[in-house]
Amino acid sequence: MWCESNGIELPKKQGNCRTKKCGGSSHSDCDRTAISALLDKLASNNIEQQRAAAGELRLLAKRNADNRVCIAEAGAIPPLVDLLSSSDPRTQEHAVTALLNLSINESNKGTIVNAGAIPDIIDVLKKGSMEARENAAATLFSLSVLDENKVQIGAAGAIPALIKLLCEGTPRGKKDAATAIFNLSIYQGNKARAVKAGIVGPLIQFLKDAGGGMVDEALAILAILASHHEGRVAIGQAGPIPILVEVIRTGSPRNRENAAAVLWSLCTGDPVLLKLAKEHGAEAALQELSENGTDRAKRKAGSILELLQRIEGDDNLRNS
Repeated sequence: MWCESNGIELPKKQGNCRTKKCGGSSHSDCDRTAISALLDKLASNNIEQQRAAAGELRLLAKRNADNRVCIAEAGAIPPLVDLLSSSDPRTQEHAVTALLNLSINESNKGTIVNAGAIPDIIDVLKKGSMEARENAAATLFSLSVLDENKVQIGAAGAIPALIKLLCEGTPRGKKDAATAIFNLSIYQGNKARAVKAGIVGPLIQFLKDAGGGMVDEALAILAILASHHEGRVAIGQAGPIPILVEVIRTGSPRNRENAAAVLWSLCTGDPVLLKLAKEHGAEAALQELSENGTDRAKRKAGSILELLQRIEGDDNLRNS
């Protein structure tokens, strides 16, 4: 119960033997003495020592699960959070990456958020070196796995900064930013934030630039935004129909499914877009998808085909 209320992972079943090992014997699961010495360096006002200690903790936290528990138990998270606002870019980079590695542990996610890390991580995302910005995005993704954090991260202003990284990051940075945006947008309130911050334009651009390697991510985010009224409007205004039909015709199974989901959201209740889809040859592509797609793709394709048949029927009535 104590472990639970203090957010600490329960020791493995062989309880006692593990604690003895952690007492600092040579083949310990984690070396508490070394970790404690690193914490002293973090607390010193010497920039070189802080940088070295943060770098060392970053590596230890990456190495294994036991280290992640021991480092957190030793109290390293609050001083690492303090170093996120270090004036030394390298120290900042080590600190954010150490927190990223520590956040792999479920109970550490809560400790990091409770230490007030979110605004500081967003600050690094806005102003840090490119590597620090990418790792800040990855940390926000890791923390946003918990639903209550999705709300907090969105409210703290992460989404515009993630969109900026999505547009100007390295290929890895773009993927980290996209994954974080996707995860945050599962929460309804963040969908509106992403749309207001101008996410739709860059996503459509990614679809058009198939060689850029971001088509999967762009479609996954569009499919989630299309379920929201403001998302639907913004996507509809960006002229996506020809490219969506093209993906339904030639994309991977998952991308065809997401493109059909977006098309279905856009065309339900919008006869203009539905006619446009028909003009771009959606019918044949959807017919094929309804026979060979994933289960969800078949359902979406079937629903859009019904809508298309309905407008055809309406047109015939008008003409007769």
